[in-house]
Amino acid sequence: MRFTSEESSDGVFEQTFLLGDIPGVLWTPRGAGRTRPLIAMGHGGGQHKKAPDMVDRARRFVGECGFAVVAVDAPSHGDRPNHEEFTRIATEYEARLDAGEGLAPLIASFQALVVRQIVPEWQAVLGAVQKLSHVGTGPVGYWGLSLGCVIGVPLIAAEPRVRAAVLGLGGAEVSAEAATQTTVPVEFLMQWDDERVPRPQSLALFDAFASTEKTLHANPGKHGEVPAFERDSTLRFFARHLG
Repeated sequence: MRFTSEESSDGVFEQTFLLGDIPGVLWTPRGAGRTRPLIAMGHGGGQHKKAPDMVDRARRFVGECGFAVVAVDAPSHGDRPNHEEFTRIATEYEARLDAGEGLAPLIASFQALVVRQIVPEWQAVLGAVQKLSHVGTGPVGYWGLSLGCVIGVPLIAAEPRVRAAVLGLGGAEVSAEAATQTTVPVEFLMQWDDERVPRPQSLALFDAFASTEKTLHANPGKHGEVPAFERDSTLRFFARHLG
C-alpha cells in the first residue's frame, strides 16, 4: 500500500492510496493509533470513492463513531482505467434496460466478474488497511447501495471479517444466490418507486438473506431519492453491531 496524499480537517485524517493498481481512500480519527471498527463503503454506479455523499458519510462514521472507513474505485470508475469487460456489460445493461429487453445473460456475466475480480480486490484492501496501526484488526462492516450492493453481497458472503452490513437499491436477479449465504445482521434500504430495480426484485433479495436479524427500510421515491434521515439509522446500526 502506497499513500499518495494526506490531509486533516475537523479531526478527520484522510489518506488516499494505491494498492497495486487499486486507488482508494482511508478516513480515520486524527492522531488515534488504536484498533477500531472499519467500515468498507461501496459507491454507486457512475460515482467514485470520493463522491460528495461518500465523503459526508465517511466523515460522520469517523467523527461520531470513531470508526475507520475505506472506499475504493470500482473498475471503470474514478481513477481506475477503463475495464473493457465491465464497461461493455454496463453499456449493454443500460441499453437493454431502456429498451425493456432481457438482462439475464448480462447479469450472469457481471456476477462472474464480481466474484472473479472485485471480491478478491476488496479482500486485499481489507487486509492491507487492517495492518495499519491506526486501524488494526477490529470488526468490519460494509455499506453499499446500488452498484455498491451488487458488489457487496458476494463480498459479504465470502468474507468472514464482515460482521454487519447496510445494503440496498439492489435486486434478487443479481444477488440472490450470494444472499442465501449471508448470515450477518443486515439493514436493507429500498425505494418503493424505484425506476431501476423493480419492487418485487428488491423484496425478493431482502427475503433471500439468511440473516436471523434483518430489517427492511422502504421509503417512497425513486432510485436516487433515499431520505437523508436513513444516515442516522445507519450510524445507529453499525454502532450497535460493531461497538
